[in-house]
Amino acid sequence: KQGGSPCREKHVVLLSPVGKIEISGCETGVHEIKLPKMSVLPTGAESSVACEVCEGAEEMPEPLEQCAAWLRAYFCEPVATGTLPVPAFHHPLLQRDSFTRQVLWTLLNDVKFGEAVSYKQLADLAGNSRAARAVGGAMRSNPIPIIIPCHRVIRSSGDSGSYGGGPLMKEWLLSHEKLQKEKLAR
Repeated sequence: KQGGSPCREKHVVLLSPVGKIEISGCETGVHEIKLPKMSVLPTGAESSVACEVCEGAEEMPEPLEQCAAWLRAYFCEPVATGTLPVPAFHHPLLQRDSFTRQVLWTLLNDVKFGEAVSYKQLADLAGNSRAARAVGGAMRSNPIPIIIPCHRVIRSSGDSGSYGGGPLMKEWLLSHEKLQKEKLAR
């Protein structure tokens, strides 16, 4: 296609506790993770659904395999995400130097599982304390949700705020992390 990347893009669908997650990418890295829109919450954060690839498992490039393994761990044994490699990313937004990229990398590296930060706190962490609105824009354009955990960014009031996967998805992800973290603390 005109102006497109020369990538040989592959697609994988992962069946997860929150529904079908679509992952696209190439040999170089993950391009995008598309979350399902949730209209009803799965019952309990302890969903019985195993997390497995249901489409596209053949000839999966390594970054997609790593992405699927990371997401599987996130849903099924979150403590393992700390030991797994984060897959390479190959989305244009994450290639060029920008405040959005800075914010997304800061979020990925500094806001750990089970934690939450406000848009303002994340702006501070990314080096521009007056850029809370720009942080919101960065969250909206995040091509790799869950791995780059934009669901962990909430309003200063404590309200969860909006989310690309919808408010139910954000609530589910936050409560999943809270439950898993409490389990580990026991």
